[in-house]
Amino acid sequence: MLDTDFCIIACMKTTLNLRDDLVAQAKALAAKESTTLTKMIEEGLALRLRRRRAPSAGRLKDLPVSGRSGGVRSGVDGTSNRSLFDAAGE
Repeated sequence: MLDTDFCIIACMKTTLNLRDDLVAQAKALAAKESTTLTKMIEEGLALRLRRRRAPSAGRLKDLPVSGRSGGVRSGVDGTSNRSLFDAAGE
């Protein structure tokens, strides 16, 4: 049996000042998607925070580069997708 006197709730009530038109649109979308305004706000905050962390998650790795010189084969235009595509098919 759970002793509710020591139960910790992992949520917080917060007051937000939001534009009326924005709240009306969000409530309509929440109703259409069978969710709550609270859930939509939580998802939006999580997305924003995740996007903010992504660049600092780690440095991009350098791509391997060929040590050969000379560019593309004679007759292939390196600035033309069609020419490169045709050369790749040979």
